[in-house]
Amino acid sequence: MSTDPTPTAAPQRSEEEWREQLTPEQFHVLREKGTERAFTGHYWNVHDDGSYHCAGCGALLFDSDAKFDSGTGWPSFTAPAVADAVALHEDNSFFMHRTEVVCRTCGGHLGHVFPDGPDGMPRYCINSASLDLKHRTDSPATTFGQ
Repeated sequence: MSTDPTPTAAPQRSEEEWREQLTPEQFHVLREKGTERAFTGHYWNVHDDGSYHCAGCGALLFDSDAKFDSGTGWPSFTAPAVADAVALHEDNSFFMHRTEVVCRTCGGHLGHVFPDGPDGMPRYCINSASLDLKHRTDSPATTFGQ
């Protein structure tokens, strides 16, 4: 994973084009660095077999094999699907020091990464609105704890 926040192949879209492509919530999260409320996003409790892609550009970001139930109310992953899928940079907003996670392809805001994942691994805390799950099978959706 790269700490360089510069997108590799950012789609050249105007704000108006992004607004046309994305839902209002996706636009708020991906383009305005918003955060969905805990336990409200579509994927926070889903653990289907598949891969998670950027809702803005379709780039592969995370694999379901790295997803775990963190209890935080957001989808959590231990690592990106491929090393350069995401970029990280400092986020000192709201009087906090955090590490922001962005899509390496389009620069869309995904969430933040924290050092408190399972077995000393990182916890990539990602907004559902920034993700699109592509299933590997046609099996019905499953949720944690069911």
